Amino acid sequence: MTQPEKSPRKRIAVVFGGRSSEHAISCVTAGSVLQAIDPTKYDVVPIGIATDGRWVLESGDPDLLQITSPDKLPEVDGARAAVMLTRDSGGTDLVVHEPSQPPQTLGEVDVVFPLLHGPWGEDGTIQGLLEMAGVRYVGAGVLASAVSMDKSYMKVVLGAAGLPLMSSLTVTAREWYRDPDGLTHRIGELGYPVFVKPARGGSSIGISKVHHAGELAEAIEEAHRHDPKALVEVAAEGAREVECGVLQALDGTPETSVPAEIRITGDHEFYDFAAKYLPEEHTELDVPADIPDDVAATMRELAARAFEAVGCEGLARVDFFLFPDGSLVVNEINTMPGFTPLSMFPRMWAATGLDYAALVDRLIELALRRDTGLR
Repeated sequence: MTQPEKSPRKRIAVVFGGRSSEHAISCVTAGSVLQAIDPTKYDVVPIGIATDGRWVLESGDPDLLQITSPDKLPEVDGARAAVMLTRDSGGTDLVVHEPSQPPQTLGEVDVVFPLLHGPWGEDGTIQGLLEMAGVRYVGAGVLASAVSMDKSYMKVVLGAAGLPLMSSLTVTAREWYRDPDGLTHRIGELGYPVFVKPARGGSSIGISKVHHAGELAEAIEEAHRHDPKALVEVAAEGAREVECGVLQALDGTPETSVPAEIRITGDHEFYDFAAKYLPEEHTELDVPADIPDDVAATMRELAARAFEAVGCEGLARVDFFLFPDGSLVVNEINTMPGFTPLSMFPRMWAATGLDYAALVDRLIELALRRDTGLR
């Protein structure tokens, strides 16, 4: 096995792609982060996870990691050289396997930057793998990632912490198969309209707005196509969608960004996948949000409380509904939010005084400072 020379720079493995339906969005995020990491400070290794779960050494060319049209989404090339993490007494190394070639060691990994959205990445799975491998990584740990990814359990935890939430009902595929009529009745008691969404999904994939009982079965089946657990939630009619970013200071305390607002334009009834990611103008983003100072202060306080309630680390975006009477309800917490320079999380922090490159550097520095294992 060939051995590399020791690099004086810290080695950062940027991991992206993954097996979830948000594979393409993860690739887009990675393209932006790869451009932002300072190459004079860090030795960067791009690692892609193909849709079938294979880990490969990717090119890292940001131009290949962009959405150019609705029919042209970026994807990890699973045919590239395989890569793996190996652990020994000296640390954790990256090893590349080319067909018909001896394994090549790229060297020790100092930090993994997991830019994975959705299941098998944002849900504690890769975090657990990295903990077992003894590698530091950016972002939330195993429990916080798992709880925040599963919206039904997220509501349990945030509700226990006294945070305001929308009424909801969890529907598993097994329960729906056994008693669709009973569940339809219980959902009707919530009051229409409702949103039906995969409990462990993201990027608005698999979400439907249901206006009456006749639309319910199709919406639940669509959500179950992505996740056997669906969340049915009362629609926040008349509310504004506002968000707040949370970022740990180097001493570990949570800091919050100025809030921002998403306003949907065109024919989109809610903030769906097309409105979020496709090139056409579907949304207007107000950064900072045009809201009263006292409401903004309350939102920032609630965001920090949500961050600490799930035991989050590194970063999170907390989404809210703001009602006409000024009351706020937590919608969800995202431990790996959209992270291109045009995404809400980086834009909120830029408006707060931390630009994109500095934000990426802060997250890497936080990861370098913390230990693996229990903390």
